[in-house]
Amino acid sequence: ATPHHNYSPNTGPSQSPEPHEQESTSKAASDDNLAPQTENIVAEKDRPNPSLNELANIMRQVLDVLQDSTIASKIGKDNRSRFWGVYRRIAEEHDGEFLERCTTDMDIVLIFSGLFSAVSTSFIVAMESNLSPDPSDTTNALLKQLVQIGLGNLAQAGPTPKEPASTWSPSESTLRIQMVVYASLSMSLLAAFGAVLGKQWLGYYKSHRYGRGSQEERGKRRQEKFDGLVTWYFYAVVQSFPVLLQISLLLFGIALGANMWYEHPSIAWVLISTTVFGFLFYSLTVMACLISPACPFQTPMSTVLRMMRVDSRIILSILMVIS
Repeated sequence: ATPHHNYSPNTGPSQSPEPHEQESTSKAASDDNLAPQTENIVAEKDRPNPSLNELANIMRQVLDVLQDSTIASKIGKDNRSRFWGVYRRIAEEHDGEFLERCTTDMDIVLIFSGLFSAVSTSFIVAMESNLSPDPSDTTNALLKQLVQIGLGNLAQAGPTPKEPASTWSPSESTLRIQMVVYASLSMSLLAAFGAVLGKQWLGYYKSHRYGRGSQEERGKRRQEKFDGLVTWYFYAVVQSFPVLLQISLLLFGIALGANMWYEHPSIAWVLISTTVFGFLFYSLTVMACLISPACPFQTPMSTVLRMMRVDSRIILSILMVIS
């Protein structure tokens, strides 16, 4: 018996319609995927070309991202490069704190010295009359001589006019007070001059500490500059300017109290008491800082004394001798 096959009258053997349906579905999906890509391409063609400023901003953002990235420090660098990279980061932190602290101190010295110089100058102008004779004394002497001549007392009047200014001289106390006041003014001006120089020195160090060259060369140059700061006691010199200003303030208080003592002793006691209290308080804080490095009352004077190798043992021995 022969096998029986089913043939369609038009196309022969019957075929399943599933392949045609899959092909149509894949074509529809590919058409759907091509639609947004075509829209993006058309949008990119319609978008205007970026300007130079936009390109510069994009490149700057890329450089910032690469600079903050830690991939370069972990891969592709040897130990020497990593060392100088870490050295630069630590040096930046230290120098930033150091420069900020010293700059703030110099600004305070400049502001306070300007105000204090104005006050001391006005005080000197008020005391200037004590260094020259009073014109009224000459006038009174001449009037007295005329009265003696009018009364007929020619012997008492004298043959020549009297000039008290020729024999006048300031008192020793006045000269000493004026010396102390002028010393106070000179120290305040010297502190202001030192503060200006200090700001210039700090600016030079900030701008020339690295220079140009490779990372290793810049690090070595910065270390050389920093070693110079330590060798030449730069921080002690900078801290001496506030000390000059504090000494100037002490001298001004002494001169003010001494001048008032010869005019109104009761008022002078108030000035003297205030000056002595401020001096004792400042001295105690300096001693406390030298005895205990953890003391929070650090001052420029304590810093300078500590750099001069004045420690707690010397302070305690001085206190024992005084007691």
